[in-house]
Amino acid sequence: MATYRAIEATCDTVVELLEDHAPPELHDAALGFSVVTQTQLAAGPGAGVTLFLHRVLLDGTERAPDGRTRPDGRRQVPQLPVQLRFILTAWGTEPSLQQYLTGWMMRVVADHPVLPAGLLNRRYDADAEVFWPDETVELMPAAIADDELYQLWDLIGSGTYQLSVPYQARGIRIESPRLLEEGGPVLERVFDYHVVRGTS
Repeated sequence: MATYRAIEATCDTVVELLEDHAPPELHDAALGFSVVTQTQLAAGPGAGVTLFLHRVLLDGTERAPDGRTRPDGRRQVPQLPVQLRFILTAWGTEPSLQQYLTGWMMRVVADHPVLPAGLLNRRYDADAEVFWPDETVELMPAAIADDELYQLWDLIGSGTYQLSVPYQARGIRIESPRLLEEGGPVLERVFDYHVVRGTS
């Protein structure tokens, strides 16, 4: 039952996972790994891999999970289950490098189909963790037709198409800071840090 930074944390973790497993034989290639916006993707970075989040869906495959029960017995409102749809794009100055990176990044994702909370929370302080210790996020190929992928690139920018692979992230359940019975805010540690970070 993650906080509402779960989308951000998941995308960052995928990129960091790839960076952690960068091919040592390409050390001199100065590879870059980043989450990008549509504008940044259209501009085209140098060699490396980018993640572009193009869609966030409500996960309608199951009933909205119940909210967490607090130690005092009160329950929070139902969680918000979402799926992330994104593309990983390999970039290279030569076709061989782009193709090499595509095969490599697909193998890395396939080798890590489940992202544990320890990895998802790695970039956050202990008092600002996004995911609870028992949470995971599942990565898998996304079912998207070729014409849909081409249309997506047309929206990014005419003539910008690059070799890319669609993925989805599932199992993300965004938790609410409100109580079911009262509808008021829940003053719980896991949400306190948003206020602190927002005013720093």
